[in-house]
Amino acid sequence: MAAVEPARLYDEHIRSLPVEQRLQLLALIAGDLAVEGAPTEHEARHSLAELYGIGQGVWEGVDAQEYVNRLRGEWEERPFGKLDRTIGRE
Repeated sequence: MAAVEPARLYDEHIRSLPVEQRLQLLALIAGDLAVEGAPTEHEARHSLAELYGIGQGVWEGVDAQEYVNRLRGEWEERPFGKLDRTIGRE
């Protein structure tokens, strides 16, 4: 079949179809496109090991204990931290 411009194809063959048939055609095309664009089984599977080392530069030069202490200090400044102390939780 020779290539036909989509607008011409629509005007000459599809526009005159009843709504139900046009919807069926639309569903067929959408399904066909979804299958073509879907990743293959090989592409869809990944391993958590692929993420290893991605963020290591973010922590360069950061002392872990100082970081934890700073976070804990922030907890005391938050409203729920003060509320816990007033109701006896520490």
